[in-house]
Amino acid sequence: MRLDVIGIGNLNYDIIMLVDHFPEFHEKVNAQKAVFGLGGAAGNTITWLAHMGLKTGFIGAVGRDEIGEAHVKYFERIRVDTSGIRVVDEPSGVAVAIIHGEDKRIVKYPGANRFKVLDRDYMGRARLIHLSSNPTETIREAVSIAKEKGVIVSVDIGEAELPKDVEARIDYLMMNEDEYRRKYGSLDLSLSTARNLVVTLNGGGALIRDENGNTEEIRGLSAEVVDSTGAGDSFAAGVIYGVLNGWSLENSAKLGMLLAYLTVQKVGARSAVVPLEKIIEESKRLGLELPFSRRR
Repeated sequence: MRLDVIGIGNLNYDIIMLVDHFPEFHEKVNAQKAVFGLGGAAGNTITWLAHMGLKTGFIGAVGRDEIGEAHVKYFERIRVDTSGIRVVDEPSGVAVAIIHGEDKRIVKYPGANRFKVLDRDYMGRARLIHLSSNPTETIREAVSIAKEKGVIVSVDIGEAELPKDVEARIDYLMMNEDEYRRKYGSLDLSLSTARNLVVTLNGGGALIRDENGNTEEIRGLSAEVVDSTGAGDSFAAGVIYGVLNGWSLENSAKLGMLLAYLTVQKVGARSAVVPLEKIIEESKRLGLELPFSRRR
């Protein structure tokens, strides 16, 4: 079976706590709110795309435990192909986030995520592979396989190192403003050699550069940020959906902005996930004029 998108990345169990202040040394504080649920950047992106009607799959690894079982069952329920997910004798990954306003502190335990294995034949079944939260060697190998198979590559690089010998082979590179400044020293989009580039801006909006060198700023949507967890993953889902449906990079980024807008108003990376019909309704309400009628 052909797939539209295969995600490659971590599958974690998220523990998110909202506090009125971060604890001092040896101080205990009570959280104002806590949310527990399945997460992992690429997994969050694939969750959105599955709800939007794309045929999706995943390459990752989980433990032989309740968390690992929950990940597989959840994906099966939303019709994500799970044949690329390994079950190993190692605890599943966990991420703990403590949030105060727009400030966030995160501790991660990778666990089983370290044991994912790239399957060349499986990757060749996709129109696009999306990488997020991967070590450098995984990025390099995945890009090489994708190019050999004629598969589009999108990468949400996050804090990972971006190999210079790989960057020019990436079709869609996504990162936030802080990540871009740390890697390139400024917001000059010409410094990246990726074919298409999307940089999300602090406070909303994004800068984009297409493969012809055209640059544009996408204005953000105003939202009260409750929790930014998963906003970048949602943004990536919007870009990927637009790209695979033949939209311009501008409209694809606008859809990404809309999904991020929905995400930050909820606690938890997947709390805001809704079907495509609801996304279309919200885009009309906000006057975004996205070309949903032109779907492939």
